[in-house]
Amino acid sequence: MIKDWIRLASLYFRSAHFFRAGKFTISALIPLLALGLMGYSEYAIPMAIGVFLNAPSDIPGSLRRKVRGILISIVLTMGVTFIVSLAQPHFWLLLTVILVFSFFISLLAVYGFRGSLVAFSGLLSMILSLAHGLSTIPLWTHVLLIGIGGLFYLGFSLLIHRIIPKKDEDQLLSDTLNLTGDYLAVRSELLAKTGERDELSRKLFSLQSEISEKHEVLRELLLTKEKRVNRSHFDEKHLMIFISLIDIYELALANSLDYHKVDRLFKGHTIQLEKFIKVNSVFSEQLKILSDSIITKQAIPSKEPMVKALTEANEAIKAYIDAVGFPEAREGAVMLKNLHDYQTLQLQKIRTVRRALANVRYDSKLSLKSKDAHQFITDQEYGFNIILENLSIKSPIFRHSLRLTVALTIAYIFGTAFGITNTYWILLTLIVIMRPNYGLTKERSINRIIGTLAGAAIAIVILFLTQNPIVYGVLAALSLTIAFSLIQQSYRYAAAFITINVIFVYSLIVPNALEIIQYRVLDTVLGAVLAVIANYLFWPSWEAMNLDKFLTESIRSNAKYLDAIRHLYRTKETSELGYKIPRKEAFLSVSNLNAAFQRMSQDPKSKQKSADLIYEMVALNNTILSTLASLGTFIQHNKTTAESVNFRTVVAYIETTLKNAAKEIDQIDVLPSNRPENIDVAKENLKFSYDNLVRERETAVENGNITIEKDMLSHLQEAHLIYNQLVWLKDLSEKLETVSKKYRKRCTE
Repeated sequence: MIKDWIRLASLYFRSAHFFRAGKFTISALIPLLALGLMGYSEYAIPMAIGVFLNAPSDIPGSLRRKVRGILISIVLTMGVTFIVSLAQPHFWLLLTVILVFSFFISLLAVYGFRGSLVAFSGLLSMILSLAHGLSTIPLWTHVLLIGIGGLFYLGFSLLIHRIIPKKDEDQLLSDTLNLTGDYLAVRSELLAKTGERDELSRKLFSLQSEISEKHEVLRELLLTKEKRVNRSHFDEKHLMIFISLIDIYELALANSLDYHKVDRLFKGHTIQLEKFIKVNSVFSEQLKILSDSIITKQAIPSKEPMVKALTEANEAIKAYIDAVGFPEAREGAVMLKNLHDYQTLQLQKIRTVRRALANVRYDSKLSLKSKDAHQFITDQEYGFNIILENLSIKSPIFRHSLRLTVALTIAYIFGTAFGITNTYWILLTLIVIMRPNYGLTKERSINRIIGTLAGAAIAIVILFLTQNPIVYGVLAALSLTIAFSLIQQSYRYAAAFITINVIFVYSLIVPNALEIIQYRVLDTVLGAVLAVIANYLFWPSWEAMNLDKFLTESIRSNAKYLDAIRHLYRTKETSELGYKIPRKEAFLSVSNLNAAFQRMSQDPKSKQKSADLIYEMVALNNTILSTLASLGTFIQHNKTTAESVNFRTVVAYIETTLKNAAKEIDQIDVLPSNRPENIDVAKENLKFSYDNLVRERETAVENGNITIEKDMLSHLQEAHLIYNQLVWLKDLSEKLETVSKKYRKRCTE
């Protein structure tokens, strides 16, 4: 227990999250201490505010985008501060300014996560401008110092990046390794825990979304132009780990099994299956240890547990055959053999990660053409047309902007009318808590209230124990650092430390700190309650309203991925982008669908329209993606025979069925004549090919040839996998089309 706590503490203090928070705290303290000691404390506070306002957009990603984001944030915060401060003496003018700025600044969230953080900085500067008592210097000087503070933070951040450039990359790779380990663990539980598969599937959906998010940021970090042109040994190492992680993830997806068939085949023979479950568990544990190793730089663990587990799994295949006997054992044995092959490939990829972390140099560099690498990065468009496209009540961001504007306006009028001491605290709570999604807003509101109450309680105890201003100053700095390091990991704990920081900062400025605590708690509760009410009443954007887009995108991406697999099977060109780009897009679109479904599950039950059908379609899309990954991975890593006419016919049928399912969701009429003919004949011919190989093998056994030849085993595996996966895909696509029709009918009723 103590050892685990020490391990977690070591990971936390060495993490990029704590490092980034420390960088922010130091950059805010430098002007405060330096100017304060020189007697210019009135100039120190605006500079520290400038640091505080412009630090949020300093997130992992391309260095160029980071610099541009902070510069835009600086210009925005200076302009907003100046205009709001000028309007402040005139109530109706100020109310108009708040209304206009709240709406248009929050619209910047259409430019992605970095855009939403720049918008947050703009809204934060608007609210802090209402607390004009913090500044006793002329307005133009105050605004200029905010800009200088922002530029100081940018310069300090770039200096730290120059000295320690790999911190974010290490953290992202560590997080991705850990999440991939979790994914393998859940995959093994799906085989073992037959009664919990629905719950485990939902957990997989969530993990897939998180992993895909990490992959996207890592692509931006590792495949930018400057990285491709001047790639160091460390860049090479990180890229090698990233590519291996994508392969491990695809192989985990490729372990797609019909669990009902598995239950039937291995009923009474779970001992052999448990050996394969153990392999996933051992691989998962290895990835988690490697995840820690990236941060703590500890020694790489032994590979022997993985090798031993895989060897035992291979021996379990023979044990299964001996226990069941031929020909009954054939289908189960082939299934286990395919599973073993996937796990063998996974071991190779994990060993590649191990070698990279051990700094084993490779004879040849990874090559990726500039044009090719760029295609793997999901570009964020920044044109003004994106704003124009979202000026519609159908846009979730537009609805959120309207909702936030109304909530802020109501809060300001309410606070002014009732003479609330720090109205801006209510507004601050609103911009921090409110999100486009109701469920997330509700969750953050609860965490904010609990965190604030806990932080206030801790601060009260400390205030009674000591009145030492030095202690207050140290605790204020420490709590600020911890709060910012936890804000993405645990908002509840972050809210507690933010409250502690605010209370001790005020304790250094004003004598009535206890009075400040009660106002802080009351204003936070008011803001949190208003945020939830506003999200529910004002232009709510229930996730069920937006799921059609994610459903059709995932279905069409899966269809394109299948087409790429068909091309790969015909050409055997495993390195071409025609396969890898559709694969990436399919993974990403299904991940986006999973994230949307998770958001919908947080909405009130009454607002989850057609939740049963949506869940079924989400589950089918995930199963189709896993089956496609299984098919594509096998073709990539095995010598296969020529593509047959029957293969093309079945694939064309599946593609058409998937596209028809997407049309049903889009409420587009489907023409019955567009399906390939003779699908049943093609399916039977594929089965006939497999049965022929089985009969050939049985004849060889009857003639005394017990040991199977390598080519025969390869052909049997291919015929078994191609037939079973295509039939499985055909059934899945037909189920998806059927559910899509039901969904369309229910939506039009």
